[in-house]
Amino acid sequence: MDQRTELSEFLRSRRARLQPEDVGLAPHGGRRRVPGLRREELAQLAGVSVAYYIRLEQGRGQNVSAAVLDSISDVLRLTRAERSHLSHLARPVSRRRRPAPRPQRMRPALQDLIDAMDGVPAYVIGRRLDILGWNRLARALLGDFAAMPAEERNMAWQLFLAPATRELYADWEGKAAHVVAQLRGDVGRFPDDPKLCALVDELSAKSADFRRIWAAHDVQDKGFGRKRLTHPLVGSLSLAYETLALPADPDQQLVTYHAEPGSASALALRRLAQWSAEPQARRAEGPAERVA
Repeated sequence: MDQRTELSEFLRSRRARLQPEDVGLAPHGGRRRVPGLRREELAQLAGVSVAYYIRLEQGRGQNVSAAVLDSISDVLRLTRAERSHLSHLARPVSRRRRPAPRPQRMRPALQDLIDAMDGVPAYVIGRRLDILGWNRLARALLGDFAAMPAEERNMAWQLFLAPATRELYADWEGKAAHVVAQLRGDVGRFPDDPKLCALVDELSAKSADFRRIWAAHDVQDKGFGRKRLTHPLVGSLSLAYETLALPADPDQQLVTYHAEPGSASALALRRLAQWSAEPQARRAEGPAERVA
């Protein structure tokens, strides 16, 4: 992906969110041709020349300093994830020094860990939001990952192109915006990843919703919160989720779901765990004995 275009569009989208009065400037009379802060206003507040900022926004800023990026980030009120994204776009690692992304694999011990998390849906995501591993309850709750082709075993692909996944999330729009914002962050960090570029191209070609949300240029980290799900077998669930970074591989994250103890969602999750365990128990017992 062209990082100069990404940088230009990202900065323009962040300027558009702010009005002069939001940053202490007197509002201008009359109607503006474009929404948000003007480049001249942003340059003034950040303490750089207008010409310098224009070059930066056009992707022509050479050797921009961390101090300048911090100043611009402060004016634009960027979040931590947005600041990191701006830094990746404005100060990219040299292509000669950037190693090609290696295929990601989940450590066997990590699979053992999530398999042992009885009653807790858990899965591991990597770059591009690829789903690298899961336990039995995550498979029962979120989808049969094992039965999916490898190229579809991706959270963004599932959310936009798999009808069953779309129906699972009660607040699909909020979930979609969050997933796209995470994917946008990966684009800043891995602009030369051919699989990531192919994924964005496919989603853009096949989903008008993806194109609309992608155009917002929002960036977020996956953290914690609550999701409301509508499961075809156990009905409505309200589940809290947590995201845990894995120090051995910073590009992998462990995601878990849990329900409030004693709640209707906890009961539904327990029923789902029992249902998902039944086929495994039948396999362990072996074939049924035939009656003569």
